[in-house]
Amino acid sequence: MPIALVTGASRGLGLALARALARQGWSLVITARESSELEAARAELAEHATVLALPGDVSDEAHAGALVNAARTLGGLDALVNNASTLGVTPRPDLLDYDVDALRRVYDVNVLAPLRLAQLAASLLHEGARVVNVSSDAGVEGYAGWGGYGSSKAALEQISRVLAAERPDWRVYWVDPGDMNTRMHQDAFPGEDISDRAPPEASVPGFLRLLQGDLPSGRYVARDLAAVPA
Repeated sequence: MPIALVTGASRGLGLALARALARQGWSLVITARESSELEAARAELAEHATVLALPGDVSDEAHAGALVNAARTLGGLDALVNNASTLGVTPRPDLLDYDVDALRRVYDVNVLAPLRLAQLAASLLHEGARVVNVSSDAGVEGYAGWGGYGSSKAALEQISRVLAAERPDWRVYWVDPGDMNTRMHQDAFPGEDISDRAPPEASVPGFLRLLQGDLPSGRYVARDLAAVPA
């Protein structure tokens, strides 16, 4: 059965996608920062598939290495899903007011950690493997107050684009999941009612199409994929 490493898998989109993969028999390596939430996710997913859960920070070199070693024990990787990210400073400051040390942290998690995991996992990725980097419309649009997060996602998209050119033997996807009713989205809009946003499960079919289909490397909007017949 196929094997995937999914970061940020204790809640939100990461957990929703891990659920779908586990129910289809994928073996999983999952990670998130909060150990109690991750253990709850592992216990749920383990009812359907083999799951290794390692709590930690994806931007930590030792933790990234441990994740790749865990995948090695399962037999390699068919998919690397870089879903973990940080919103950064909240309330969201304008760029001219953004503390640069805080911005470095955003880039460490949202840009450098996904690249580092791909570097470390390269020898484990099977032929035709998928590298999925979760992006955002903030990475292509200039929204006021979104300069930190948005610029990090723009950088992630360019890294993905170049990686796709350099590794034509992989399928590299950078994917906008759309607005979702998640904790991160609520953090971006403190005090606002975001109940009108779709749940993360609404984006999962699009991701599954990328992970299981034959679409070429590129940028995709998950819900657009789900709406178009395969």
